[in-house]
Amino acid sequence: MSRLNIERELNPEQLLAATTIEGPLLIIAGAGSGKTRVITYRIAHMLERGIAQHAILALTFTNKAAREMEERVKALTGKKLRSLTLSTFHAFGAALLRKEIEALGWRNNFSIYDEGDKGQLIRECFRDCKINPEGIDIGVASQLFSQVKTGLREYADLEPYRGVYEEYERTKKIYNALDFDDLLTLPIALFEQFPEIHAKYHERFRYILIDEFQDTSAIQYRLMKMLAVGGGATGEVPAKVNICAVGDDDQSIYSWRGANYENIVNFEKDFAGVKEIKLEQNYRSTTTILEAANGVIAHNEARKEKKLWSGNGGGKPVFYYTPENETEEAEFIAERIRSLRLSENLRYDDFGVLVRTNSLTTSIEEVFLAENIPYRVSGGTSFFARQEIKDVLSYLRVIANPDDDVNLLRIVNTPRRGIGKTTIAHISEAAKKKRSSLWNALTGLRYVQNALFEMKDRDEVDGFMGLIEKQREELLGKKDLAAKVRALVDAIDYWPHLIAEHRKNDAVARFKFQNIERLIEGIETWARNPDNFDPTLYPYLNRISLLTRDESDDEGKSKVNLMTIHASKGLEFPVVFIAGAEDGIIPHERSVEEDLRNIEEERRLFYVAITRARDKLFITGARKRKRNKTLVDCAPSPFINEIPPDLLEFYTETEDDALSADDFFAKTKARFS
Repeated sequence: MSRLNIERELNPEQLLAATTIEGPLLIIAGAGSGKTRVITYRIAHMLERGIAQHAILALTFTNKAAREMEERVKALTGKKLRSLTLSTFHAFGAALLRKEIEALGWRNNFSIYDEGDKGQLIRECFRDCKINPEGIDIGVASQLFSQVKTGLREYADLEPYRGVYEEYERTKKIYNALDFDDLLTLPIALFEQFPEIHAKYHERFRYILIDEFQDTSAIQYRLMKMLAVGGGATGEVPAKVNICAVGDDDQSIYSWRGANYENIVNFEKDFAGVKEIKLEQNYRSTTTILEAANGVIAHNEARKEKKLWSGNGGGKPVFYYTPENETEEAEFIAERIRSLRLSENLRYDDFGVLVRTNSLTTSIEEVFLAENIPYRVSGGTSFFARQEIKDVLSYLRVIANPDDDVNLLRIVNTPRRGIGKTTIAHISEAAKKKRSSLWNALTGLRYVQNALFEMKDRDEVDGFMGLIEKQREELLGKKDLAAKVRALVDAIDYWPHLIAEHRKNDAVARFKFQNIERLIEGIETWARNPDNFDPTLYPYLNRISLLTRDESDDEGKSKVNLMTIHASKGLEFPVVFIAGAEDGIIPHERSVEEDLRNIEEERRLFYVAITRARDKLFITGARKRKRNKTLVDCAPSPFINEIPPDLLEFYTETEDDALSADDFFAKTKARFS
C-alpha cells in the first residue's frame, strides 16, 4: 500500500486522521463518516512506516468490530498480523492476565465466568453467609458488586451485602476464576503493585488507539491512561504520548453501564497539545435524514459542535405516522415492509425496526408472525447460552480447571449419575471446612472409608472423577480438539440423556443434539484457521467466554432486524422504522425522573436511531398504548418537534390524510388540552 493509495481512498479529513501518528490525537467521527475505514488505514499506514506490530495497541468494544478491523488491515497490507494487538478491552485484559496474573496469586489457567456463572456463585455466597437468597434479586446484587468494583459506587454502598461481596471475591480466587470486571480491574492492580510489569507494557505499546471513545468507562479510561503514561517518579504525563482517541459524543448512549462521554473532555485535559480532527462527511444517509438528525441533536448543550453532511442527495422526507394503537402500528410496519420489498427489490434484512425498550416488541412480533415475516430479535437466547451448549462447555471448563465449582456443580449430575443432593451437600461442607474447591474436597473424600456418603454414591463419585481425569489426559494441550469433544459427548452419554429428558418430544432432543454438532463444527472451523497458532482447549475456552458477550444470530437467513436502539448502534439499514416514538417512551419517563440531565442522553439515543437509516426513515407513535394492562393516551415524543418541519410528512389516519407540520402539532395539542 502506497501513500498515493491512501490519498485516493480517503477524503482530506480522513487522510489527515490516518497519517497523523505522532502525539495525542482526538478524532471526532460523526455517524457514518467512515470511522472504521480511517482506523484501519491508520494502522496500515503505521505498519508501512516501519512501526513494529507489537508496538501497536488498538482497542474497540465488540469482537465483531475487532475482527472486521483485523481483516481490513490484512487486506490493505498483505501481512500476517502475528504480534499486532487489535482486540476488545476485555480480551486485552484476559491476554495480559494469562501472562502476569500469577503475581497476584491466581494460576494462569483461570476460568472466566459469564453472567450466569457469576449469578450462581453469588447465590452460593449468600448461603455461605447464612443469608437466604430466595427473596433477593441476584441480578441487582451482581450489578451492585460490579459497580463497586469498577468505581461507580462507593464501598459503603455494599451494606448489608459487604460480607457476601467479600466472600464472592475470596471464593473466586479459591476457584481460580475471574468475572468480566476482573479483566479490567486486575490489570490495573498489577500495574499499581508491580511497577516492573507496568513499565514492560508501557514500553511495549508506544502507539495506542481507542475506538468508540465516548463509550469508555472510568475504569477503561484509567487503564488506557496507565498504559500511555507509564509510571515515572512524578506520575506526570510525558511531553510526547502517541495516543489516538476516536469517538463521537453525540453517540454516547451507555451511561447506564458506566460509559462516560466526558472522557473526551478528560482526554483533552490529561494529554497536552491534543490535535483535533472532525470527520463530518457522512457516507451512509441521505441529506434529508442527516438534516433531521442534526436538527434534533443541536438541542443538546453538552456537545462538541459539528454538522454532518452528505453527498448522497436529498432523499425522501421523514415519514411520521400516528396509528390508533400498537396493533395498528405493527400492521403499518408490516405492510410497509411487504410493499417496499416488492417495489424496491429489498431483502428482509434491509429493514431495521428500532424500539426504546424490549417490551415494545411484543405487538410487532405478533403481527410479524401472523404475516409470515421472518425476523430476529436482538437480546434473544444466545447459541452459547442454550442449555445443551452450556452443559458441554461446562464439561470442557471443568476439564480445563477442576477447581471451577460453578461448572462442576452444573455437570456433576448431568447426565444423571446418581450423585444426590445429600452427597453434594456433604462435599460442599467438606470444601468449606478445608477452604478448598469442591474438586479438592472430592479428592480428599474419594477413598475415605468413613466418609459421610454411602458406598453407592462413593462409586458414582469415583466414576465421575475418573471420567474427568481421563478426559483431561485426552484433551489438554492436544490437537484435533473437535474430535476429542465429540468423543467426550459420547463418553458422557449425552444423547440418551436428551432422549430421557424429552420422552414426549424426540424432535426437541434431535434439535438440541444438532446444536451440539454445530458447536463441534465451530471448533473445527476455529482450529483450521491458519492464524490460529494454538488450537487447543484453553485458548478455545477463553475465546468462547469473550465471544458470548456479543454473540449474533449466525443462521445466515434474511430476516427483519427487530431490536432496541441501544443494540442498533454501529449498524445501518436501507430502511429504518422507529416505533413507539411517544413521550414517556423516548425520552423514557423513568430515565428523566431519575435525573433531568438524562434528557440529553435520551436525545442522543434518538439521534443514533435516526442515523441508522440510509435511504428511508419511518417514525411511528401510537395515540393509545397499553401500559400495565391499562389503555392510556399517548403524546408524541418531543423530539419529533425538533426535526425541521420541512423534512417531515405527517399522516394521521391514512396515507391520503397528509398534514403540514404546524397543522399536525396544532391538532395533537388540541387533543391533549
